[in-house]
Amino acid sequence: MFTYLRKIHDFFASQLVYPIILSCLLAFSIYIGRVLLSGNWLIYRFLVWNLFLAWMPYFFSVMAAAAYRLFPKSWWMLLLPGALWLAFFPNAPYIVTDFLHLHSRPPVPIWYDIGLLVTFAWTGLFLAIASLRTMQKLVEAYTGSFVGWLFAILALALGSLGLYLGRFSRWNSWDLLIQPEEILAEVAYRFVNPFSNLRFFGFTFMFTAFLFVCYLMFLSVHRLGGSQDR
Repeated sequence: MFTYLRKIHDFFASQLVYPIILSCLLAFSIYIGRVLLSGNWLIYRFLVWNLFLAWMPYFFSVMAAAAYRLFPKSWWMLLLPGALWLAFFPNAPYIVTDFLHLHSRPPVPIWYDIGLLVTFAWTGLFLAIASLRTMQKLVEAYTGSFVGWLFAILALALGSLGLYLGRFSRWNSWDLLIQPEEILAEVAYRFVNPFSNLRFFGFTFMFTAFLFVCYLMFLSVHRLGGSQDR
């Protein structure tokens, strides 16, 4: 029994479950504090929903990791959770764009709302980075390091594109599953008319670079901690 629980603990630790839960608890605590201060739970309630959506790609990455541990030779079992992960991946860093909603809302001071948004945004970003690292390691297990990094960069670019479509075109991840033709048509139109869609390209390139740097910093800190442990 102890050995079984130890394996579960080791798996959870490898998926960064504990710090993610701690970050979520902090975010919800600050949100509840705001509700108590303002007497209004409707303001910024979208952060709670967005954080739930941010958990979706992480959940699918954990499913893929579990499938790999149980059936390491059955690569095809990772296709469904991998596809769902990619479809929902933009939801994790999406909360960073919620700073568009920041403005003074008395009686709650604006510094409190800044802390609220930062905590939710950081948690979503952490979920994105953790899930991407899991999926990259799975790709590397079958194809090698080079393809794994190509996969990670492509996922970040597609995730940034999805951020734009979600924030400005108001598409949702499930729309990609329900009406993919409309989404592909919009993306194709923007690529065919680049000079009429400079905001689209600027946003996508900037957030791809931003997420890539965040990802590299996370990997660097993780490797630094591992080298110090040795």
